Amino acid sequence: MAAAPAPVAGAARKAQKIDFNRDVRPILSENCFACHGFDDAKRTGGLRLDLAEAMLKPGASGKPPVVPGKPDASELMKRVLATNARQMPPVSSHKTLTKVQIETLRSWIAQGAKYSTHWAFVAPKRPALPAVSNQAWVRNPIDRFVLARLESAGLKPNPEADRSTLARRVSFDLTGLPPTPGDVAAFVGDTRTDAYERMVDRLLASPHYGERLALKWLDLARYADTHGYHIDS
Repeated sequence: MAAAPAPVAGAARKAQKIDFNRDVRPILSENCFACHGFDDAKRTGGLRLDLAEAMLKPGASGKPPVVPGKPDASELMKRVLATNARQMPPVSSHKTLTKVQIETLRSWIAQGAKYSTHWAFVAPKRPALPAVSNQAWVRNPIDRFVLARLESAGLKPNPEADRSTLARRVSFDLTGLPPTPGDVAAFVGDTRTDAYERMVDRLLASPHYGERLALKWLDLARYADTHGYHIDS
């Protein structure tokens, strides 16, 4: 999958096609959904911003939060630009939108305020493969995206690593451990065309691969700091 473009501001931001899930939803989720999201008990002002139809309905003020194609007529923009008690997010939330975020919202509305359901419920579509100059370097579709990005920056891929280095890299990546001398020797001496795939399959079948994957989740859950619940003592 191609990497998402980095945020830009000003005229470049206005020219960029705004994607709701990539560019807008994170802003609303971080700054607005706590008071204007799916939780009926916490929703304020009768305003809901997590549904397309709700964004177009008048809120408690009698005005719709979003008027597609008209950012200056959209109550959402008026509130994020306000400097008085009407300011959103409110000062009490300790949240502040950056200039880039405000420009993103403005551009999104100006481009028609197209809403997309949560990405988890959107069927993935294969993107078109980018054109590249060095066709001989490409071995699979993902290579095209990598190479297209390199070529756009005026760069060239490094030469392929030797087999000992490849064995070390993939072992650290999949298990977090270095390969044994025997593992390296076996791979270096394996002349089959699928030798690398065989090595990867062997590492994926290792218990250490499961430990490597679990480690990230355990760290995220602060496993060492708890008896098993985030609310315990």
